[in-house]
Amino acid sequence: MRSLPTLFDNNRQWARRLSERDPGFFQSLAAQQSPKYVWIGCSDSRVPANDIVGLKPGELFVHRNVANVVVHTDLNCLSVLQYAVDVLQVEHVIVCGHYGCGGVRAAYFRSSLGLIDNWLRHVQDVRDRHEALIARAEADDGRIDRLCELNVVDQVRHVCHTTIVQDAWRRRQPLTVHGWIYDVRDGLLRDLRCTTTSVEEIGAANAQALDYLGAARPTRLPALGAAGDGEADAAAADDARAKADARLEADAPVEAKDAPTSGRSR
Repeated sequence: MRSLPTLFDNNRQWARRLSERDPGFFQSLAAQQSPKYVWIGCSDSRVPANDIVGLKPGELFVHRNVANVVVHTDLNCLSVLQYAVDVLQVEHVIVCGHYGCGGVRAAYFRSSLGLIDNWLRHVQDVRDRHEALIARAEADDGRIDRLCELNVVDQVRHVCHTTIVQDAWRRRQPLTVHGWIYDVRDGLLRDLRCTTTSVEEIGAANAQALDYLGAARPTRLPALGAAGDGEADAAAADDARAKADARLEADAPVEAKDAPTSGRSR
């Protein structure tokens, strides 16, 4: 088939619906884009970034690849991040993975799928790095879920270590990096507790997330605000924060322990 008429019909209906709700929408959209968020997510067709967070076109700058990986040699991803941070002046970078990710599953089983095996080697590195934590989960499905979560946490750390983000923090540009995971079974997001707002927070935020996942039940995490899960979720988060603070304190140089801290890098 040389054309896809159904998709063109869908497009016309979509444009008509938006214009009926907001007659000036496309005119204002054509004038500029000013998103506050950049989304680094998976290419999976079941994870539509704007729809998940209820944002309109022009409100979310998006980069997607298989298994939401951030690699310091990937000029595609880095170009999107640099344009978002330096030109569009976004305030939030969101790394979002999802349960049931085919790329993560292939990396877990070390499946051979062709050229993509080279890309998924990055996720296999995450598995090797956190082998003990992954092994605590029950059966392969639970361990794959945990690997999906840990992959996001590691990619957040990679984002924070880019010169793009560190330069933004150095010039005191407000920028927060988040790590979330989405469950295709219920349509809800989970916060992985690795939010970072400065160079100084990178280690503690990463440690907090790992402690949180280590304390979590060996199943998919509850969504924020889920009935019956709030108290246990909050307790696990508090415990993770305490462990992360203790670890940071223990690792700090003696002369720096009594020094005042700042929320921004200098």
